[in-house]
Amino acid sequence: MIRRFDEKRNVFKPYGFSCEKWAPSLMHKPDRHNEIEINYFLEKGITYLFQGRKIKIPANRFTLFWALTPHQIVGFESRQPYYVCTVPFSVFLEWKLPTIFVEKILNGEIISETNPLYTSIDEANFKRWFDDFQERKNPKIALLEIQARVNRMAFEFVPDSSKSVAATPIKETNQVERIAMFIAQNYTDPIKVSDIGQAIGLHPDHANNIFKKTFGTTLSQYITEERISHAQRVLLTSDLSITQLAFNCGFQSISRFNAAFLKITGCTPREFRKSNSFHSSQFEV
Repeated sequence: MIRRFDEKRNVFKPYGFSCEKWAPSLMHKPDRHNEIEINYFLEKGITYLFQGRKIKIPANRFTLFWALTPHQIVGFESRQPYYVCTVPFSVFLEWKLPTIFVEKILNGEIISETNPLYTSIDEANFKRWFDDFQERKNPKIALLEIQARVNRMAFEFVPDSSKSVAATPIKETNQVERIAMFIAQNYTDPIKVSDIGQAIGLHPDHANNIFKKTFGTTLSQYITEERISHAQRVLLTSDLSITQLAFNCGFQSISRFNAAFLKITGCTPREFRKSNSFHSSQFEV
């Protein structure tokens, strides 16, 4: 079975532990889910809109990132299906990987394998994991193998080398992408639709209309979702007070923050932190 991104998918809805094949397609809205996402492209890479940048992910490289960060496919060169594995964030933390590797992931970096010797091995691994899920074999075996593969990557990780393969910004952007990039870079400020229009060089009403036509949501709602996505990441990775977090995320009152968080995630910020949070000591080695 080949999956495609569901444009009507609820924000932050989890995929759970999975290994699937996906058909590359342009995404008209970003995806967000609290799992580690692992990608493997067989022929050509894919271009993501990720944290206000266009980043091309290379082919034939084991690549992973924290999918709570909004990510959106805006370009691809091959229609061949690619592999996607998702691992619940809580499970990932239990692996107790090296601190520097985990911190890079938590800071929103995309990390790709730098050693080309793993190419043929990784392709065989993904095929086996995919078959395991399709044939409904014991997923614990696949999970252990994925854990071992991520462990190998983490313990061989060289921080300075990751930038050359994980982030290759591409300058060409259309108006809607420029709007999304502006929001990604400024959502913690008290920005308004008029500020966005002025920055992009468009009338605010026109900016809102073309954005809604493409993303299926208003600029105001998208800004709120960006702020809540950021709040979730901070709740999981720090002890910052909820009140301070609300203002740091761009909200003007704690009540508005709590209401938006509950509406989007189905729980309060306090409940979310209690059920998901961790301290850095949990993954130190």
